[in-house]
Amino acid sequence: MVKPLPMIDPLRPNGVSHSEEAQPVQSAQSTQSDEAQRATRQAIRENARRVLRESGVADILRRLNTQALQGRGWFEEYDSGVIFKWGSAFTRRHIWVDVDGDTLRFRLKPHIRCSAAVPACDGEYHSFTVATWSIPGAVLREVDRNYKRPVAESSAD
Repeated sequence: MVKPLPMIDPLRPNGVSHSEEAQPVQSAQSTQSDEAQRATRQAIRENARRVLRESGVADILRRLNTQALQGRGWFEEYDSGVIFKWGSAFTRRHIWVDVDGDTLRFRLKPHIRCSAAVPACDGEYHSFTVATWSIPGAVLREVDRNYKRPVAESSAD
């Protein structure tokens, strides 16, 4: 395949083409947008780390892994949360914890909204605000509930 020659504008000095002139501007803009995206992702990660640490969820999940599962679980970290998984190919289970701002959210199977005030329920997530995850034992009860009735993963077959 033959690459077309760039159009050269006779009014431009030294016969610089339109595409050659546009390249530095486009690459500078894409570099700035990449840096902005990277900075945004890093800020989201730092916020998620902070909320997971301050709420005690990170420590609770680590203790659950070492004490109840004897180290057989593993963690998958994402920008705004973590998934704690355990089990074999046929019995794989997980607890999915997501952070949205300062709100801690446990993802569940879709269900009818719960009537309890804490945690707030929207039918897919149980959400804890700063005020509610500060209540002693509230997050521990939610992790325990999710451990006893975890979300089962579908097989890859």
